[in-house]
Amino acid sequence: MKRGRIAAGFSAAVMFCSCLGTVPAVPVQAADRPDYAKALQMSLYFYECQQAGVLPEWNRVEWRSDSTVGDDLNGGWYDAGDHVKFNLPMSYSAAMLAWGLYEYPDGVEQAGEMTNYVNNLKWVLDYLAQCDLGDEAIFQVGNGQDDHSWWGPVELLEYGMKEQNVGGPRGHLQGRDCSAVTAEMGAALAAGSVALKGRVSQSVLDNYLKHAVSLFKMADADRSDDTYMNSDAKNFYRSSHFYDELFWCANWLYIATKDSAYLDKAASYIPNLGKENGQDCLKYTWAQCWDDVQQGGTLLYAINTGDETWKAQAKKHVMHWATDGKKTKDGLCFVDTWGCLRYANSIGFTAAVAYDHFLKDDADAAKVKNLYETQINYTLGQNSNKIPYIVGFSDNAPSHPHHRTAHCSWKNSDESPEESRHILYGALVGGPNEDGSYVDKRNNFVNNEVATDYNAGYTALLCKMLNDYGGKSDPKFPYPETRDDELYVEAKATHDSGGSTLSLKITNHTGWPARRIDNVSMRYYMDLSELVTAGVDPTSIEMRCDRDQTGMYASEGVKSAVISKPTKYDGNIYYIEITFPDGRAFLPISEGRHQCEIMLALVYPGYGKGWDGTNDYSAQGLSGTSNTKTKYITVYESGVLVYGTEPDGTTGKGSISANPAPDGQPHTNPQESTDTTETTTTTTTPKGNPSEILWGDADCSNSVDVLDAVLLARVAAEDTKCGITDQGKTNSDVTHDGAVKNDDLTKLLKYLAGLVPDLAPSK
Repeated sequence: MKRGRIAAGFSAAVMFCSCLGTVPAVPVQAADRPDYAKALQMSLYFYECQQAGVLPEWNRVEWRSDSTVGDDLNGGWYDAGDHVKFNLPMSYSAAMLAWGLYEYPDGVEQAGEMTNYVNNLKWVLDYLAQCDLGDEAIFQVGNGQDDHSWWGPVELLEYGMKEQNVGGPRGHLQGRDCSAVTAEMGAALAAGSVALKGRVSQSVLDNYLKHAVSLFKMADADRSDDTYMNSDAKNFYRSSHFYDELFWCANWLYIATKDSAYLDKAASYIPNLGKENGQDCLKYTWAQCWDDVQQGGTLLYAINTGDETWKAQAKKHVMHWATDGKKTKDGLCFVDTWGCLRYANSIGFTAAVAYDHFLKDDADAAKVKNLYETQINYTLGQNSNKIPYIVGFSDNAPSHPHHRTAHCSWKNSDESPEESRHILYGALVGGPNEDGSYVDKRNNFVNNEVATDYNAGYTALLCKMLNDYGGKSDPKFPYPETRDDELYVEAKATHDSGGSTLSLKITNHTGWPARRIDNVSMRYYMDLSELVTAGVDPTSIEMRCDRDQTGMYASEGVKSAVISKPTKYDGNIYYIEITFPDGRAFLPISEGRHQCEIMLALVYPGYGKGWDGTNDYSAQGLSGTSNTKTKYITVYESGVLVYGTEPDGTTGKGSISANPAPDGQPHTNPQESTDTTETTTTTTTPKGNPSEILWGDADCSNSVDVLDAVLLARVAAEDTKCGITDQGKTNSDVTHDGAVKNDDLTKLLKYLAGLVPDLAPSK
């Protein structure tokens, strides 16, 4: 049996369980460290999920494709779960990614992630360089108010916006008097010019530095945020100040150029830097973030000048969070409720950089190291909830991030479907509340929002951890998704001896990626033996179209559906084919648009009484009262069978316009009969064989540690909301008397303290 982590003796463990709220600081052993390489690999993938415009060939996200290609400026990152390109948080994120690579390239290289890191960093820097227009700067593309009116995948944004009566190009915002954002863009480009040295061409680096200098001059000359703060941007990323960005940018320009004039500029901003409330001293209790880069600038200034006073100022910030700063019971630095983990990880990163540059031999070095390691390890699952707050990192990781494209709704609803259709691998969610509570809900944007700036300090800190502890990324990542059906038909039918009445709804639930598909058709198969027997030509069936929903969109130029006459398939089997030349007739953007209905009446020639519609192949499983998804009405894309099964057994293999999966093959669910709906409940029987049980593993985490004692204490106290499973109860019966009680808790604590050698039953 593998013994879990414990740092104190038996008495300390007993005290821990008696208070049920304070987790002792536990040294992280090598075997217990999270997989930092996996975390970095996934974080870089998340940035690829956020890419805007025409995607590069190296983008690995199977459910993304080109989007907002009509923007005035191609490229960059969508900010969060929305589709706006906000340059202030984007450039902050780029600067932090560049800083992480600049400080700790060896860890990235050894993990096998250098190519992905460089690709993603260069992608955003290329965009920011375009935003410098010389005499003005672009600082936003898209409108936040408009964008937030629709919930759907970005590939269909133009259609979603039109349905919200928001038409025309998205446009952009540009101007002067935007010092915070122009200085932040300058900082990102300057940082990128040194972080990517030797990894991209010198001409690219020279271009970055040229634009960094230009943007800094613009920001310094303006020293104003008036234009920015009178724009749509202020409603989403309000700038509190700009001298911190100027200070930060000047320090990066000094690193990039070694021109002492930039240090002089940095010094000139110091009187205007933020002060602690009610104190005549520089701010030190906040954290590096998109709106406040003073702590990062302070640290760089200390490194650039070597000044002991500034080293002390940087240490003051670090030690505040190492000792006095507000923390959760598990040691997470808690700066603010909204997106607490972004702050904690940026605190961790600045602490790590300070440690490596001038605190490694300091008397408080151990506290500093514990600070930054606690923040990243908490994030990756070493917390009382045992949740890694990274989407896709483990089976119990958050799976409902507040992200439109990953959710991929076809109804303009954040509640439908219930489960996100895509895994937003690597996205850092906002995190828990101060009391540790956390709810994994999509509309819980305080705790479950994701954003490029959330992942910024976190990604940089992962570079440090890999630099110290190593690790290799998974060559099989990203893992192919299992796809649901993208195109299919829902139908209902009624029959009598004179004919059949059909309601056929062609359905677009595309998601790999979400897209418009032209030239889609569906076939309804009929067994017309009764007509042949009666000597009636099957092609003489009278057809009446009672509804063609494409007509609703005629004003948009959408072409009407084309309905064929009965066509022979084989023997006495015939089909009617309905073709939709224009995919705008059914788009996965809203409740009313994701399906297009055709209502047909099929009438026996001469209104005779010999019709039997119930024997039709496509009538299987259909009722006259409710729509049923059916595989017996087949769907074609440009003439290729993509969904359903023809009468001879030929089955569609998925949309031909879908992106390939990472391994080159689409992954679809097996086609199942849909004429009935069954719900299966699976019950897991607890392992009962003593040789299979991990005794003491109350929380079923496959390890035995002090958190199992916490859960067992709650069970012994008859806490009915503790959440222990049946398997957990079985594992907890370490006295092997058939019940879970205080005696089991006592024995487990003794085991954790090393006073009991084993928890298995005596042989």
